[in-house]
Amino acid sequence: MDGDLEISLENKKQSSSKWFKELRNQMVGSIEKIDNSNFKEKQWDRDQGGGGLMSILKGNIFEKVGVNISTVHGEFSEEFRKKMPGTEKDPSFWASGISVVAHMKNPKIAAAHFNTRYIVTSSKSWFGGGCDLTPAIPEKTETENFHIGLKRTLDLHDKKYYPEFKKDCDDYFYLKHRKEPRGIGGIFFDYLNTSNFQQDLNFIKDVGQFFSNFINLNTIRKKDLNYDDNDLEKLSHKRSRYVEFNLLHDRGTLFGLKTGGNIDAILMSMPPEAKWL
Repeated sequence: MDGDLEISLENKKQSSSKWFKELRNQMVGSIEKIDNSNFKEKQWDRDQGGGGLMSILKGNIFEKVGVNISTVHGEFSEEFRKKMPGTEKDPSFWASGISVVAHMKNPKIAAAHFNTRYIVTSSKSWFGGGCDLTPAIPEKTETENFHIGLKRTLDLHDKKYYPEFKKDCDDYFYLKHRKEPRGIGGIFFDYLNTSNFQQDLNFIKDVGQFFSNFINLNTIRKKDLNYDDNDLEKLSHKRSRYVEFNLLHDRGTLFGLKTGGNIDAILMSMPPEAKWL
């Protein structure tokens, strides 16, 4: 199918979905430990095939954090299949992934987003995803720790990845109608298939592990910082930009809506409160 003949397609599906579940369990456990509160979980089934697990925590440090996994299959609509590789003759697809969005109670801790996915169509398969930060009050240390860590992680796999995926993220997470970036960037990639599935999966695993570790360390470092009403006002206004991007431009949101996903899971990325001037 993609030149990686030693691994069957079924094994690729199982390996990717297994990893997303493992990462989900790891992140849920570490966040619960930091926040000293528990996620609420909800299983959901998709009428056309598959389903997922939605996990939401509204806590003491994480004002709202969602960690969702799903594995779905079926057929793309006539409209949507035109945008997806490998569907020219057959609209069927299989997709598995994890999505994480954390909105923090302390305005001095950046909101964080991460997702990775593996998609299979009748003649193509690929990984996609990325991660980025959206601070209401940018901090040099936070920004540097995030980008230096990302570069170090991606350089282990390909020195071209970080500059390419960083640029793609900067281009993607940009609100054209406001002529401003959503946050301080990160990485974004799609249609990743080097014809070496295990190599690509190892990359996906390392990105997920980096993000999980960063969230833990960054939150612990900043959770007790003082803030005031002015800081909270900045947070509410920055969250409005987050809402605008996710509803107008986000590919994951559009993919979920176009493929009959769970509405609550798709929109779990929305912040608990936002303000517009």
